Amino acid sequence: MSPHGNPEEVWRRLAALTPARIGLGRAGSGLPTREVLRFALAHAQARDAVHAALDGDGVRAGLTGLGWAAVTVASAAPDRATYLRRPDLGRRLDEASRERLRDAAGAPVDLALVVADGLSARAVHEGAVPVLAALAPAIAASGWSLAPVAIAEQARVALGDEIGAALRARAVAVLIGERPGLSSPDSLGIYLTFDPRPGRTDAERNCLSNVRQAGLAPDLAAFKLHWLLTQAFARGLTGVALKDESDRLLAGEPEAAALAAPR
Repeated sequence: MSPHGNPEEVWRRLAALTPARIGLGRAGSGLPTREVLRFALAHAQARDAVHAALDGDGVRAGLTGLGWAAVTVASAAPDRATYLRRPDLGRRLDEASRERLRDAAGAPVDLALVVADGLSARAVHEGAVPVLAALAPAIAASGWSLAPVAIAEQARVALGDEIGAALRARAVAVLIGERPGLSSPDSLGIYLTFDPRPGRTDAERNCLSNVRQAGLAPDLAAFKLHWLLTQAFARGLTGVALKDESDRLLAGEPEAAALAAPR
């Protein structure tokens, strides 16, 4: 029989193309033991990612290697258990962090960057500094001024709005660990908001998701983030009104150069 007509071979080839759980096979009325064990491992890795503590010193060392200053902040959630139960507290700074940012703030800047644990510190440890290392030359070439990078613990996405406002930034980009999936405990999200301030909604942000080596590679994520930042500064907005058309530039479409030019 041709391999194309063999169901087991067809499923094997399809399964090789995706981390999704397809073509698992069966043992009687249940799953094979190896698949049960693989599922248990993936579930444990996802739980570990949620509960792991952020290595702030490691992140700071990576930022120092880029020549960037950093400031450590925390949300109003006092511990991980509270953070998981009370998302609202993860969206607000504690008072000590507000004072720290007031001391760190200087003249208005173009961009504030936030590296936040979110729901996967593992994603931050593996992905945040590689993205920023790829982004750094583009920031320099664009001539954008940069606030000290905020390393945020027990943070939700919206915490970036208060941080960006405190640092007097025109835009804020939050690099944060995403909710782990059963095949992606290391997925980093990047959320961009123009004119950050408390009360901004998710509709006013742009998101780059699944940033990791097995998803959106860090260098490509940095390219897309720089494109979105360029357009945000030119148009004075982010969110649903700003569509990511950077792929057209990568594809070399003749009209794509106009998209990259400042307006």
